[in-house]
Amino acid sequence: MNRRKLLALAALGTLTLGAHATPATAQGWPQRSVRFIVPLGPGSGVDISARLIAEKLAAKWGKPVVIENKPGADALVAIGAFVSANEDHTLLMAPTSTFTAHPFLHEKLPYDAKDLVPIARVSNTVVAVGVPTSSGITSIDDLLKRAKAEPGKLMSASATGANDFVAAGFLKQENAELTRVPYRDTVQAINDLAEGRIQFYIAAFAIMRPQVQAGKVKVIAITNSERAPMLPEVPTAKEAGHPNLGIDGLVGLFGPKGMADDLRNRIAADVIEATNDAGVAPKIAATGQIVRPGGADEFAKEIEVQSKVVATSAAAAGVKRMLQN
Repeated sequence: MNRRKLLALAALGTLTLGAHATPATAQGWPQRSVRFIVPLGPGSGVDISARLIAEKLAAKWGKPVVIENKPGADALVAIGAFVSANEDHTLLMAPTSTFTAHPFLHEKLPYDAKDLVPIARVSNTVVAVGVPTSSGITSIDDLLKRAKAEPGKLMSASATGANDFVAAGFLKQENAELTRVPYRDTVQAINDLAEGRIQFYIAAFAIMRPQVQAGKVKVIAITNSERAPMLPEVPTAKEAGHPNLGIDGLVGLFGPKGMADDLRNRIAADVIEATNDAGVAPKIAATGQIVRPGGADEFAKEIEVQSKVVATSAAAAGVKRMLQN
């Protein structure tokens, strides 16, 4: 066979391989290692969940599943890396609250909401309403009564994101005036809550738990729509008579725009199986999450609900949408 024929065959082989490389189908995927990009640092609840699930998936898929932590910049670093990759071996595992508030925080974003395609829900973060134990406040009604009696005297911590908008909107709707103290470091906020320097904070229960166990912080409600197994005696905000303080923390897996439906469904089924595993579910729950795996359609509907809750709360707080479509 002469040299010209060899080159022609090589070129044909390259074209054939390229045609099969993208987009991947469920049958031939994964063809190489899979990346999970996480917008939070090592040791966070989402990071721990991702690593537990990744271990099970790697065994099932026969390929490594690598966790890449990319915290910072209001999750824009992680989302930017995910969107830039734009291929179906790079997935994003994130709390949806990291991006449902973005339209009210940024005039421009390096991504479009359609770039984040829901694959599977993994869990609900337990979002707690915390007060200093020393304050003597035992309920949301107690907090509001105290705040209205002393306008502006009580302090509330605020951190960028969906929870902050829900808290601000709630207080505005209740005509309760608290002085907001901005924090970059959630650990410092919890420490100040424990010491009584601030009197109200909404955050993931996992962050509060050490101070709750120390007896310095009291959880008076959770914002979730259902009670949390690890806090069975704590009412939801809705049960306490304040549905306008309700928001579910959602954590799940996202794929790139254009991912084949059969592949998305296959990954979702495998993630649900891994999350429900007897060796995985209790460990995820131990991070302050409600284990609640679900498929793409369920996940997408709940993200839509959360987006509407954030928009309603932002409007109540007098915050206008910044993102220009």
